[in-house]
Amino acid sequence: MAVEQAKVDPMHQFMIEPMFGSQHWELAGYNIAFTNSALWMAIAAVALWIFVWGGMKRELVPGRWQMAVESFTGFIDDMLEANIGKAGRKYVPYIFSLFMFILFANILGLLPLGVVGLHAFTFTSHFTATGTLAIMSFLIVLVVGFWKHKLHFFSLFVPHGTPLVMIPLIFVIELVSFMVRPFSLGLRLFVAMMAGHVLLEVLSSFVIDGLNAMSSGIGPVVALLSFVLMVAICALEILVAGIQAYVFALLASLYINDAENLH
Repeated sequence: MAVEQAKVDPMHQFMIEPMFGSQHWELAGYNIAFTNSALWMAIAAVALWIFVWGGMKRELVPGRWQMAVESFTGFIDDMLEANIGKAGRKYVPYIFSLFMFILFANILGLLPLGVVGLHAFTFTSHFTATGTLAIMSFLIVLVVGFWKHKLHFFSLFVPHGTPLVMIPLIFVIELVSFMVRPFSLGLRLFVAMMAGHVLLEVLSSFVIDGLNAMSSGIGPVVALLSFVLMVAICALEILVAGIQAYVFALLASLYINDAENLH
């Protein structure tokens, strides 16, 4: 009897689909369907709000929840002070929200909800989402830079001690490098999250194929090894979820430091 092959499409998990019959919703000629991506953005935002709200009780003897919120806040505060200085304290609300929102998004996308018929959508695996977060951070850099330093902000693109004859070339190179920052910032997170989920989906197809080929000697071995590797990759993805959120917040703070201090 022919063995049924696993029909797993690794890219299907990234499809953006309208929900709640909103596929024909339009505003000024533009489709404004409420998608699965928007749903999980809302879930991540609500989860973050609940997390912060639960830690704002300010009890004399803080509980675990309050300690968790204070620990994350202190972590971001220390990171900003190390990278920007005392002026970085005013950016704590934004960088904290950015870090926690990405962290919640990454972790929510790893929840094994498929066992109950639901599909967790990782919107940070889409460049439109990560690119928007990167552009928001980049706009803060531009606003702070020009607000605080006016036209002197352009000195950021001419390192101190640059020979006069090299200034035009160095200025163009530094300007292009500066303008590429939001692209690279969003691309890094998008690629990291997408690659991990594709790998997990491919391994799941190996597990299914191996279970379908139970009659052959190699089938169960392939299924078992693939499943063990999936568990290991899942643990690694949890680590990557935290690292990528940290890297995004760290780079955003370093870019803001350029605007604040013109290094």
